[in-house]
Amino acid sequence: MDEIHNRQHVVKQNRPERTMEGNAFSAFAITALRLAGHLTAAGDQLAKPAGQTSARWQVLAAARRGDMSVAQIARALGLARQGVQRLADVLEGEGLIAYADNPQHQRAKLVQLTADGAARLGVIEVAQAGWADGLGAAFTATELDTARAVMARVMEMLEAEEASRG
Repeated sequence: MDEIHNRQHVVKQNRPERTMEGNAFSAFAITALRLAGHLTAAGDQLAKPAGQTSARWQVLAAARRGDMSVAQIARALGLARQGVQRLADVLEGEGLIAYADNPQHQRAKLVQLTADGAARLGVIEVAQAGWADGLGAAFTATELDTARAVMARVMEMLEAEEASRG
């Protein structure tokens, strides 16, 4: 028992002090990460009847615009280009998206939604609307807008930090 107590003491002893705001931000970040996991799991459940996953759903939704390359979709979603490329290739193989010539770039094709892809996306979006309405009813629009604004501000700060690192 003394050995466990001594190890815990060393861990606590090496923990840096944070400001009250730093502690609050750390708790916010942990909560956001946990929420992201729950949202991904919920998205997978919503997309499952259409034979999709959350990740595939995101690419299908971006493809609906029709004017984005894989790299642009990856940036918009905050994902690695290689991962989005793999998903896009699978979706193309299944006939849910198609690649089209890009007048802005010879090699970076545009990702476009096919009719079958639009139908699958529609199934997901109908399910998502009911789900979002149900959860959204527990909050006011102002509460959700405030939470979204805080998250957007944190993302902007992190993106600026990443850009400054090169």
